[in-house]
This record gives sequence, C-alpha cells and structure tokens, in this order.
Amino acid sequence: MKIIPTSEAIPSEVDAFLEKNEGLNREELEQKGYVVLIRDQIEGCFVLDEVEEGTVWLKQLYITRTEAQKLPVLVESIITIAKAKQAKRLYVHSHQPVIDVLLEALQFHPQKEISFVDNLKKPHGNWWAYQVS
Repeated sequence: MKIIPTSEAIPSEVDAFLEKNEGLNREELEQKGYVVLIRDQIEGCFVLDEVEEGTVWLKQLYITRTEAQKLPVLVESIITIAKAKQAKRLYVHSHQPVIDVLLEALQFHPQKEISFVDNLKKPHGNWWAYQVS
C-alpha cells in the first residue's frame, strides 16, 4: 500500500476512480486529499482538513470493498501522516458501527461535542478523536 497526495497521482487514474466511486468530493480530494495505491491501482482516498491549528479532520475516508481488510493499516498510516503534519488531534466522523469498533480498537475516543462543527449541519453518526502527539 502506498499513499500519495492526490496532486501527485495520474489525473486520468483519479478521474477513473472518482467515476467508479460516486459521492466523493473531487475538489476537496484534489486540494487536501490523498489517494491509496494498492498494486499500482487507486483503491482508496481520504482528505485531511486542518480545521484549527494542530487539529485535523479526517474526511472522505474511502476504500474499495475488495481492499477493505486493509482499513486498519490505512487508518494507522493516516495517523502517521497527521503526526508528520504536526497535528495534535485527529478527528473522525463515523457513519458505520464497524468503523466505530475499528476506531475504538485503535484508541480513538468518542466525542460528544466538536467545536469546529458548530456552524455545519450536524450529520448522524459518531465523532471520534485521537491524540496524535
């Protein structure tokens, strides 16, 4: 598995990936995102959005069904990238119970209120935080 900024990926491959996987925000992925290469194919993506100094929000985490078993390793890699960006906290909004279980296993902690989301429409699901450093 290799993770690269979307801006360094081959544009036609990013286009093909986005066409097959609708619902991903192209603009945000191109500006702040990363693609996940497995066997030289884009099989996943995510966005790390700095919402406050030292705080990043993991958005649009996606991996194809065929590579879903690599999700724990992917999340650990994302934590490493957040650390390299000198983030202190990493937030994730989970929409699926299986992701909640994974985040808890990776020592993320449930959150009741998220200050940077107050102005946004609060979607259903659970918020989690990880103390990066």
